[in-house]
Amino acid sequence: MKIGTPKEVFEGENRVAMTPDSAAQLQKLGHECYVEAGAGSAAGFTDDAYEAAGVTVVKTAAALWKEVDIIAKVRQPTETELKRLNKDKTLISFFNPAGNEEGMELAKSKGATVIAMEMVPRISRAQKMDALSSMANIAGYRAVIEAGNNFGRFFTGQVTAAGKVPPARVLVVGAGVAGLAAIGTSTSLGAVTLAFDVRPEVAEQVESMGAEFVYLDFEEEQQDGSATGGYASVSSPEFREAQLAKFRELAPDIDIVITTALIPNREAPKLWLEDMVKAMKPGSVIVDLAAERGGNVEGTVPDEKVVTDNGVTIIGYTDFPSRMATQSSALYATNIRHMMTDLTPEKDGVVDHDMDDDVIRGATVTHKGEITWPPPPPKVAAIAAQKPKEKPKELTPEEKREQEIAAFKKETKNQVTLLAVGGALILLAGLFTPASFMQHFVVFVLSVFVGFQVIWNVSHSLHTPLMAVTNAISSIIILGALMQIGSGSWLVILLAALSVFMAGINIFGGFLVTRRMLAMFQKS
Repeated sequence: MKIGTPKEVFEGENRVAMTPDSAAQLQKLGHECYVEAGAGSAAGFTDDAYEAAGVTVVKTAAALWKEVDIIAKVRQPTETELKRLNKDKTLISFFNPAGNEEGMELAKSKGATVIAMEMVPRISRAQKMDALSSMANIAGYRAVIEAGNNFGRFFTGQVTAAGKVPPARVLVVGAGVAGLAAIGTSTSLGAVTLAFDVRPEVAEQVESMGAEFVYLDFEEEQQDGSATGGYASVSSPEFREAQLAKFRELAPDIDIVITTALIPNREAPKLWLEDMVKAMKPGSVIVDLAAERGGNVEGTVPDEKVVTDNGVTIIGYTDFPSRMATQSSALYATNIRHMMTDLTPEKDGVVDHDMDDDVIRGATVTHKGEITWPPPPPKVAAIAAQKPKEKPKELTPEEKREQEIAAFKKETKNQVTLLAVGGALILLAGLFTPASFMQHFVVFVLSVFVGFQVIWNVSHSLHTPLMAVTNAISSIIILGALMQIGSGSWLVILLAALSVFMAGINIFGGFLVTRRMLAMFQKS
């Protein structure tokens, strides 16, 4: 089939839904690729690059829509674009079905199939098509860059001859894809980063990235992320009040706030209120990534930068991914290409719109003259972080003492048992072997026992540095073994040779492991 990408008509939109690289992959699925002239120029993709990739460049949008069977776009289509659809055409685009009833009705009347990329369900198999996550990742990164561009100080702390510069303090509200991207960028720039999310199970992810998770002293039933497609759901009024109280406490000490909180098919919740903005220091910056949906911050103006009376800058840009158009286009075009892979299972250029497929059904909003939104819940549970394990009950001093005594008794019993078995074996061996062999064998057994007890009780985290120390012990073993090799007994010679071999492995292995460990700390 023929798949084409028109030039985006939304003002300021620089992304494009097909790149030369994605077009090459689409052609391997058996499709013919078309693009409107100049569609990729704002993202750095020339018409010549498309033609070199085997894409047909069409002069006008009207000619493109007429020629192709499948239209891949970025922004929500306009009324003019929807009127160009018919029952034989499929549109793949961001569509905003929750706030675009007129668009759905028009697509339905045309009998067209519309696939909304923001409706791709959050299940494991669909991660490669998750355009929301792709764009959110870029938006989170870019939000920190924009904040730094408007912040009059370093992110990282410095100690110089001219004085000490404290690090910036950054608060990220919402630890979804955009939030985690913002956290990673902020911590890598050296800022002291705090993060909050209504889902406490994401605390481990936040802390693993070097940020501090902000906890609330509030008991509320844990949310199941799979029940809301991996997103946060609406909080109770009591929880909201506790949340706002915490933000008021933090506001005077925070230099940069990045808000990313969104709830599916709802306006963005107001989380950073006017009094919190007034409590912040002059020169502070707020970046509201939810500005397109009403904003998380009171005072946000979509697509504008506002400076308040107390010198706080509020950034409400809605085009963060478009500000990194080349990267955004590459990721979004890859999401589209993976969607087309699912729609073309035989790789023969024939689309099979399987409404029994969780991903295809979930993303389809109109099909065969019917509105199919909202979709039924997917048969496969959505991706959700595991809930944190309950903290173990704090033991009293008496209970701790009882546990220590029980553990000591158990360890003592095991050691006595091992000694008894070892003694019995040595006694048995003494009855059938010469006294000269037994003298060496007893030393060998005791060495094994002592060595086992020493090494076994060392913490696992110390095993790697311990390798370097045990090289000295291994050298002593080799020296003793070499002295025994000259013995007349073939059994002693065999054991000595084995000792040299095994100790040699330990020495060379220890040096290799230590060298590899030290290389991890060397600058490239």
